[in-house]
Amino acid sequence: MRKGMLEYCILLLLHREPSYASDIIQKLKEAKLIVVEGTLYPLLTRLKNDGLLSYEWVESTQGPPRKYYRLTDEGVGFLGGLEAAWDELSDTVNHLRQHIKIELQ
Repeated sequence: MRKGMLEYCILLLLHREPSYASDIIQKLKEAKLIVVEGTLYPLLTRLKNDGLLSYEWVESTQGPPRKYYRLTDEGVGFLGGLEAAWDELSDTVNHLRQHIKIELQ
């Protein structure tokens, strides 16, 4: 479940703007989702191999060039599907939670 959520969160972040791995890790950390490079890099590679991401090398003033990841058109479509699935799951869980709260009160 966490793996699927992590994919979703990464695609959400990259939908806003292209980012490099360190930025992605920092933004996830700010959202209280702790991810290490050893988890992120293989996932980014798999998403790229699946055609959901592309990357470009950008020169850096603070060291070597950085690999910036961005969503492909296919990635945008896939993210839309994840959005729909998340909304449906969220509605279902919220419905069940409300039903249980009524019974517990």
